[in-house]
Formats: sequence, C-alpha cells, structure tokens
Amino acid sequence: MPNEIPDPWRGFLRSIDRALSQPVEVHCLGGFVLAVLWRLPRTTGDVDFIEVEPASAGTELLRVAGEGSEIARIHGLHFHCVTVAECPEGYSSRLLDLPTRSLKRLRLRALEIHDLVLAKLGRNSARDRADVEFLVRKGLIDRQVLADRFEAELRPYVLNEERSAGALRLWLDTLFGANR
Repeated sequence: MPNEIPDPWRGFLRSIDRALSQPVEVHCLGGFVLAVLWRLPRTTGDVDFIEVEPASAGTELLRVAGEGSEIARIHGLHFHCVTVAECPEGYSSRLLDLPTRSLKRLRLRALEIHDLVLAKLGRNSARDRADVEFLVRKGLIDRQVLADRFEAELRPYVLNEERSAGALRLWLDTLFGANR
C-alpha cells in the first residue's frame, strides 16, 4: 500500500478536506481505488463511493466535490455516488484505510480487493473484466476466496442471481482456467 495518495488526487482531497464542515468517512471502490492501491494504469476522473458516514454528510460531500462543483472544475476530478453496485454483506468489516494522514475531516476507506471485484459483477462491463484480469495477473485475487465470498455474502442478496452467478463463472473460467 502506498504511503500517500499521489497527485493530482492529493491536492483534490486536500481541497475537499478544507471545505467540509464535519468529519466524513467515505467507502470507495472503482478505478480510483485500483489506481491508488494496486497501480492500475487506467486513468479515471472520479472517486466512486457507495456509502458515507454519517449518512447526512453525503449531500455535503457531493455539493463540495461532486460533478460540476467548484472543486471539481478546479481539479478536473470529482466524487460520484454509485447506486448500482451490489457488495458482499460483510464488506464493511474488511475496509482498508487509504493513506490520508494529512487530512483532518476526510477519511477514505476502500473495499478489500475481493469485495471490490464482486461489486463489479453486476455491471460486468468490458472495462470491469479488464480490471479484474489486471488484478489476477498481478496475483492479487484468490479464486477460492472470491467464489466462497460470492456464495456466502453476495449470492443471497443480488437482484439477478442468475446473471451474477454466470458472470462469476465466466470470470473464474476465463481468468483462472476452467479446470482449477
């Protein structure tokens, strides 16, 4: 894990930290997390998140740093609330702290890598599959952990069980080989 979030993100986050009126914890996923923690070479212009604590701070966060905000215009980056991700039931117990020592109000927490991959199942886009392939090539994904967590913590709660299970089978067979 890096010691600090690199620029341009660092300056963007410092601006947000100064603008917030209260402490805010943000549960992040997506390309930002993959780039910062696991050095995914794909660029992104947003910080995707699924939850903010306290919940009432979500409105302020998006007003301060959402798309179209002054800070977003200055930095060319913004926060984005993801409303379609389906995350494993116990994801919050495995959140990772992103290195934000210099921030006073803003705390960024990232989904653990297997939870992040499972959150991508529902969309199953070509970009998501490429991101997962990158993580598998780097040796960051354990096939059994992914399969077990899907069965225990995601499958019972997904909206389209057949689609999510099919996407996971495709990913496991394609990225890890059908015979493993």
